[in-house]
Amino acid sequence: MFFPQYGFINTCLKSLVIERFGEETWEKLRLMAGVQETFMTYEIYDDVITLRLVQEACKMLDVSSEVVLKLFGEYFFSFCKMSGYDTMLRTLGGNLVEFIENLDALHSYLALSYEAMNAPSFRVERMDDGRILLHYYSDRKGLYHIVPGIIEAVAKDFFDSEVTMTILNQSEEDERTGKKEHVVFHMVQKEKVAKRRAQGPRQKEEMQAEKEDKDETMKRMKARYANLQLCPRKRSPWEIVRSIVILGQGNLRQSFTPSYPKQLWIEEQAFCNAFPFHIVFDKDLAVKQTGVNIQKFVPGLQTAGIHLDEYFTIVHPEVIFNIQSIKKFINSQFVLKTRREMLPEIHQNQSTLKLRGQMMWMESLDCMIYLCSPKLRSLQELEERGLHLADIAQHDTTRDLILLNQQRLAEIELSNQLERKKEELRILSRNLEIEKQKSEKLLYAMLPTHVANQLKEGKRVEAGEFKVCTILFSDVVTFTNICAACEPIQIVNMLNAMYSRFDRLTNVHNVYKVETIGDAYMVVGGVPVPTDTHAERVANFALGMRIAAREVTSPITGQPIQIRVGLHTGSVLAGVVGEKMPRYCLFGDTVNTASRMESHGVPDHIHLSPFTYSVLKDKGIFEIAERGEIEVKGKGLMRTYFLLKNLQKSDEQIMGLVDGETCVYQEDPGDVTDVQNKVSPETADDGKKEEEKKEEEVEHQNNHISSPSPCPGQISPDHLIQFDVTPAYESPADFKHLHNGLHSDSISTKFCSIL
Repeated sequence: MFFPQYGFINTCLKSLVIERFGEETWEKLRLMAGVQETFMTYEIYDDVITLRLVQEACKMLDVSSEVVLKLFGEYFFSFCKMSGYDTMLRTLGGNLVEFIENLDALHSYLALSYEAMNAPSFRVERMDDGRILLHYYSDRKGLYHIVPGIIEAVAKDFFDSEVTMTILNQSEEDERTGKKEHVVFHMVQKEKVAKRRAQGPRQKEEMQAEKEDKDETMKRMKARYANLQLCPRKRSPWEIVRSIVILGQGNLRQSFTPSYPKQLWIEEQAFCNAFPFHIVFDKDLAVKQTGVNIQKFVPGLQTAGIHLDEYFTIVHPEVIFNIQSIKKFINSQFVLKTRREMLPEIHQNQSTLKLRGQMMWMESLDCMIYLCSPKLRSLQELEERGLHLADIAQHDTTRDLILLNQQRLAEIELSNQLERKKEELRILSRNLEIEKQKSEKLLYAMLPTHVANQLKEGKRVEAGEFKVCTILFSDVVTFTNICAACEPIQIVNMLNAMYSRFDRLTNVHNVYKVETIGDAYMVVGGVPVPTDTHAERVANFALGMRIAAREVTSPITGQPIQIRVGLHTGSVLAGVVGEKMPRYCLFGDTVNTASRMESHGVPDHIHLSPFTYSVLKDKGIFEIAERGEIEVKGKGLMRTYFLLKNLQKSDEQIMGLVDGETCVYQEDPGDVTDVQNKVSPETADDGKKEEEKKEEEVEHQNNHISSPSPCPGQISPDHLIQFDVTPAYESPADFKHLHNGLHSDSISTKFCSIL
């Protein structure tokens, strides 16, 4: 019941770990052992893989190898049953001893499919004092603790009994292949559990009823055979019945006593023809008699006085080629292989002939007879050895075995192909999932999550109105001069260092990054997810930007760079523009005003519009200084303010360096839900009151823009392009922060949506 070197045993070990400890434990164990994730059933693997898995399992579970191997032995028996070997295992023997004695025969059969299998050998020894010893031989050292696990599981499942196994001796014997581990177990099989129960009144009644049933059965049998005719030997009918069946332990069991002739009624020539592959040899291995076909392929056996070990070697069991070792394994199936150098020249180029059969000791002749057949797996092997089906006796099932195994090998090859294809599909599926995650990560970086999900599902994303949000713009002071004096790579490195810090802050304060163009950085709070704390979030983000910018140095002066920041609060329209490269865009005068706050700002200051100031002052947590009235291009006189600091949060808290990387904001779930309901065009109220409100807002925006605002949900790409044409800069020089080709002499408006 061992499948060394094949993926079957490693798959079993994997299944055990997953079933008992979970997928995560197997993944951790696999990585610690440095082995692959899956194993092909019929593919050969190095023994080191199995040993590494066992060793790492011992370390991980902090238990001895004895515990792990015994647990594996118990599970391996169940795994074999689940894999389709249940019926085969059950038919090995009627009791535990017979089961063990036939394990070697099972291994020999499995070798037809698992050709490279190097299975251990088992031998049961019955001592004079009644003890039963199990001898275990294996080339693999240190795995003998698997045996008690398997045997105990077999006894419990198949024979409803309990077995205790104790190691009596452990040694290494010099066998044909070198040092071979030999472990002797003392095996004690206890009575069935049912028999060891205390006999109470109920059990006694059941036993009495069972006895009465047996008596009734005996009476019926006597009556049935009363009229049976006497046999020539004048036996009574009852004697016939008694010779066939006997009563014992509540079951009818077969009893048989063989009858032997006084002389053997077969001549020598007929015997050698009937058993074309057999060899008789004495205790010195001198060949006395051989079958006719074995002489045909090994002509040297016809020479008188030759010894068997001159022409053959023992393949299985791996023992020394002498009569004592053979007697030790008399119940095992023996496989002999011809020595190539002893074959005729015409056969030396062919594959060597292997014989498989049974050794029987003939005490009266002091000789051993080896009844065997060619060991073949397929028609191809039959042809390679120069054999034909006619060379095998018709009563020999080897004929049928070759033909049936030919089909079995075809099924195995098909199974191998399916396993390989399955593994290829699994790897492709895993790689596809990785690529899908990369694509989704890129998509979520370009678009809000809920918008990206709608696009993935093939849905149309309608434009919507956000009645209140806070927008931030920032740029780098003297960025044009820096670009003129530095190499492009220096500019890229500086912007990457700055934007990486800003991007982290968007996660800390949960604001949405709209776009960066050159040194311009734009974020919005309250879009696309409405929130009551939009102004507070953007204000804290702006304070964090100013701190983060001081960590980035100018490639010209080596001093920290300075940024201008502008904030404005108002309403916007938002929607997805484009199909080939869709972007989430913001439209409205609020975008322009926020940009004005940035362009009219002061280096290293956060410039607030009066609308943002009115929201933040009610919070009572910010220190704000009045700047006074200034002339704002396209807006006229406007009283603005500077945001100085947060009175309740430290710089570390604003930067997300305390208690994780997120700041806690107090939300009003009811208000947020209400705003969300208003934002979605699909759930907007179609009533007259709502329409009037929208018309008033559009009319209000018409006082600041030159084209009417379309209603939410009715925005077309043409409308989005023409939505805001309010002049933002009077000359192309005002586009100092647009370095990606957007600037042109014909452009007289600031981009109303920064992508």
